[in-house]
Amino acid sequence: MSLLQQLFTWWNGQTIGTRIFTARRGEFVGEDEQGNRYYRTRDDKRRWVIYNGEAEASRVSPDWHGWMHHTYKEPPTDAPLPKQEWEKPHQPNPTGTDQAYRPDGSLLTPAERPKVAGDYEAWSPN
Repeated sequence: MSLLQQLFTWWNGQTIGTRIFTARRGEFVGEDEQGNRYYRTRDDKRRWVIYNGEAEASRVSPDWHGWMHHTYKEPPTDAPLPKQEWEKPHQPNPTGTDQAYRPDGSLLTPAERPKVAGDYEAWSPN
């Protein structure tokens, strides 16, 4: 990442301010399966993530989300949550991407919305 990107953008990983704060006061806690790195201050009052790529909050798994919000004292690297057999792997929110759900009639889908009984009729001043 270039110096200009670090100075002027926050969505491409970490800014220069975050890099300095992390170097001075941060303590590395762990890394998730997506390569996001988690830190805390030495007194454990503040916790933060440095994203591996685009800064998108839905890329934080439920385990790490609970730790970040002080729901769990120990990070998932030290005390992993038990996995249930019905749990699916974490997926980030696809809204705004090509994988987003676009039903028929959506402005982003070429298909027209199917007619339904009692469908809406626009008022006309005729």
